[in-house]
Amino acid sequence: ELLIILVVILLLFGAAKLPSLARSLGASTKEFRKGVEEGVTDADTAEKSADDTASS
Repeated sequence: ELLIILVVILLLFGAAKLPSLARSLGASTKEFRKGVEEGVTDADTAEKSADDTASS
């Protein structure tokens, strides 16, 4: 099943474009994870700030 998917991708993009396609996919994944981390950090900071305000 996976082999069929890889063959279709190879036919669609060609062997020459696969390295650049994989590189851009990796960069996109890295940016997505970075954005998710920032969102979690911002949410934690906002929650802590709200708790501190409620305690006062």
